[in-house]
Amino acid sequence: MKLLRYGAPGREKPGLLDKDGNIRDLSKIVVQIDDAMLAPRNLARLARVKPESLPIVKSKPRLGVPYAGISKFVAVGLNYSDHAAESNMPIPKEPILFMKATTCLTGPNDDIIQPQGSTKLDWEVELGIVIGTKAQYVPENKALDYVAGYCVINDVSERDFQLERGSQWDRGKGCDSFGPVGPWLVTTDEITDPQSLGMWLDVNGEKRQRGSTRTMIFGAAHLVSYISRFMTLLPGDIITTGTPPGVGLGMKPAPVYLKPGDVVTLGIDGLGEQRQKVVAWSHR
Repeated sequence: MKLLRYGAPGREKPGLLDKDGNIRDLSKIVVQIDDAMLAPRNLARLARVKPESLPIVKSKPRLGVPYAGISKFVAVGLNYSDHAAESNMPIPKEPILFMKATTCLTGPNDDIIQPQGSTKLDWEVELGIVIGTKAQYVPENKALDYVAGYCVINDVSERDFQLERGSQWDRGKGCDSFGPVGPWLVTTDEITDPQSLGMWLDVNGEKRQRGSTRTMIFGAAHLVSYISRFMTLLPGDIITTGTPPGVGLGMKPAPVYLKPGDVVTLGIDGLGEQRQKVVAWSHR
């Protein structure tokens, strides 16, 4: 299934995408798609719903984060060896973990807001893992059983905030709008192998990132297992798993960063596409 939420911010309705690319309204079946709906029994109940029995949403509505109730946004750094090389950083021996603030979460096509004082705004296409079952000390060979599905994430980053002011990664990763998620949550019945997905990102129509999840240093199962040793993963928690090469920081002969007016498009095989315009921060 491809589950989604559509509508104005804060007033999103539940929906799903049918095989023909139509958004179907789920609001008469469930009140909301949230962390509780990601439990295996609830996903099984939704899987029994026939999409053709649901009303088609005829307009092209805004898409929100595909589900509500996210308690943690856990991120993994330098999880592709070629990205570590372009960042002039060593290949990690264990996953590098940091947190993205849940206030950075936005819909897949919402604007990226350049923060006050930002000079090095960057992009990162990443595979997101969505937890469906509470996970503590999970063995790696069982780890994917705790996953509800997968999604596209742009791990938007401010490199000056992240690397040049004391190297506190959270500070450069959690600004408002730095966590576009979606367009939909794709359940594990459709993505049986998360390590075989092509990834891409363009800026203003120009090629920037091309890669595949097969080149991760630490795969999805390892990450779920590893992270569950250090914190309890709850239904709805997201793990964003690192990015392939091609970020602005690593461009030659000199880094290239985002500026207001730029348009970022990105996607992952089977998980859909995103599009964001960069805008300057302003009082609202």
